[in-house]
This record gives sequence, structure tokens and C-alpha cells, in this order.
Amino acid sequence: LRAKERLQVILPVVFFVIFVLLYMVFHSVAESAVLIFPTLYALTGGLILQKLLGYNFSVAVWVGYIALFGIAVETGVVMVVYLHEALDRRLANGKQLKHEDIEEAVIEGAVHRLRPKLMTVCVVLASLIPILWESGIGSDVMKPIAAPIVGGMITSTIHVLILVPVFFALMKERALRHGTLHLQGEDAAKD
Repeated sequence: LRAKERLQVILPVVFFVIFVLLYMVFHSVAESAVLIFPTLYALTGGLILQKLLGYNFSVAVWVGYIALFGIAVETGVVMVVYLHEALDRRLANGKQLKHEDIEEAVIEGAVHRLRPKLMTVCVVLASLIPILWESGIGSDVMKPIAAPIVGGMITSTIHVLILVPVFFALMKERALRHGTLHLQGEDAAKD
């Protein structure tokens, strides 16, 4: 019971710290929010697999979720970095950007991130799925840790590969309409 009470305090703190760190890197509440969303998709996938396998919430399960949230945010951050790099290359040319330029940059950045993301997911799944079938010593602890990670990796991958680029494009198109679109490095220079 004490562990559950601690986790009810620790999880919101973990989300807050993740959000603050994202804001410190990207200097944007909107981008930080977009990058926090993969954790919700990861949570959904983790909950589905946890329920299918019949695991109740325990400290081991929460450890799996905390690890999953870190992986989900990290892959989202890498996607956004690739998207920024592709857009910054177009902005550095000095020409006036149009909607089509943002679309091309997002497609380029997302395509460049596709293979590394899928490789990461495949490695994580290949290493954790065998644990779910294990029945030896320690499997009673390892299975509840692995279950949310496996389920969450699948759903967060869909989010990071499809929705993060879409949200990024929408944010950048809005910035273009308002005349506030600039190089990512200029954000850090302003602070």
C-alpha cells in the first residue's frame, strides 16, 4: 500500500520533470506537449497488454511504465530533432518558405527517422517478448516489468511515426502564417 501511495506522487512528478526538460530543450510549450503525448499512447498500449496478460498493478509494473515513458519521450524527441533539421536546412537558404516547403521538410525528416525508430522498436521487442514466455526463476518479477513496455512500444511507435510529424507540421504552418517561423537554433540564442 505504501508503494502505491509513493507511486501516486512519483508519477506526476516524473511527468512534470519530463515536461520541464522538454521545454528547456525546445523552448516551446506546444512542442513539449506534443512530445509528452507519446507517453499517453504508450500508457494505452501498456494497459491493454497488461490487462490481456492478467497483471495487476504492482511496483514491478510501474517500473515498466516509467521505463516505457522514458523510451517513448526519447523516440519522440529524436523525431522532432530530425524534423527540425530538415526544416532548418530550408530556412537557412534564406528564401521565403511556403506550405509545400514545410510539408517536404516534414516528410524528409520523418522518412530519415523511420529506419532508426523501427530498428529501436524491433530490438526492444525482440529482447522483451521472450521474457513474457519465460517461466524460470525471476520471471514472476520480469514479466510484469516487460508487459507494459512491449504493449506501449507498439502504440507509441504508431504515435511517433505518424502523429508527431503531423502535429509538428501543423505547429510550423501556424508559425509560418503568423510570421514567427525561424531556425531552431535561434530559439536558444534568444534565451
